[in-house]
Amino acid sequence: MLFWILVAALTAAVAAILLYPLLRGAKTVDNARAGEAAVYRDQLRELDRDLAGGLISADEADYARAEIGRRLITVSAPPVTDRKPAKHHRLSEAFVLLLLPIVGLCLYLVLGRPDLPSQPLAARLANPGNDMAILVAKAERHLAQHPDDGKGWDVLAPIYFNTMRVADAETAYRHAIRLLGPSSARLDGLAETLMAASDGVVTEDARKVLEQSLQLQPDNPKARFYLALALEQAGKTAEARAAFAALARQSPADAPWLPLVGEHLARNGGALPGNPTAADVAAAETLNAGDQQQMIKGMVASLDAKLSADPNNLEGWLRLVRSYAVLKDRDRAVAALKRALAVFPADSDQGKQLLALARELDIATEGMTQ
Repeated sequence: MLFWILVAALTAAVAAILLYPLLRGAKTVDNARAGEAAVYRDQLRELDRDLAGGLISADEADYARAEIGRRLITVSAPPVTDRKPAKHHRLSEAFVLLLLPIVGLCLYLVLGRPDLPSQPLAARLANPGNDMAILVAKAERHLAQHPDDGKGWDVLAPIYFNTMRVADAETAYRHAIRLLGPSSARLDGLAETLMAASDGVVTEDARKVLEQSLQLQPDNPKARFYLALALEQAGKTAEARAAFAALARQSPADAPWLPLVGEHLARNGGALPGNPTAADVAAAETLNAGDQQQMIKGMVASLDAKLSADPNNLEGWLRLVRSYAVLKDRDRAVAALKRALAVFPADSDQGKQLLALARELDIATEGMTQ
């Protein structure tokens, strides 16, 4: 019932706002005419005072009095066109008072949810469901009242980071580390937040945090990757190559980060595309640049042959196309993409992944999507 009372009050307020200019228009005309008539009457009284004081002659006074009287009669007479605008205003007023509320009510009944119970903010915070914004608001309200709740900060920090609230994420990670103590996950999250704030650059603060994370977990692949990236960004190519190669050697053969590691190895002159084994990496570290390149080409050719024999391998095709692109063999990359799309059509989920990779590598796909 309260809802409908509020709707009625709002409708009346809107109608009054819309009607005000219409009603005010007629009153404004009348007020203007009344004001002009008062001015002319004052002029007549002033004329009599001037005549009595001898400032003007009787003839001049008669002439002026006739002119002022004519103007006074003009503004005092009702306008001939008053009736038509009045009719127009009445139609407008009827539309505002009747049709507008009826149309609005019909639209609400069709598109709205009058049966939905009210949900005050307090109730929504108590039962947020899957609404992430409400969950975050609830957590923020809780932490405002209990700022020493480390678990709350620990939960909120990655949410802030994933929603690009970088400054809030840094604050949350630092509170969580202060209250709960450092862990690899918290330190890695803080480092990624610091890097996001610096547009992907591994700053000195981020590097110190990553080194602390690596002390807690020496085999932490994320910390090792970012520390290798810091060497690459500093221009220390040989050290970066060795760090990326060591990470590849440590990683399982099916590790999801290996393709990215391979890309950075390529940038630093030691690329091993095609998910190298630990033995491959160890062998490559002992070779010079020319021999490494030959080894890489041999691995790519081996992967190509395996896919020809067993083409139903999406990950293999993705690695092969990327490998040819890393080797700057554009023709073979395009040919591999065409062969892959023959196995996985362009409109399938696998085909869409292949086309996304082609766009990433700037490979033209005209004629491949039919």
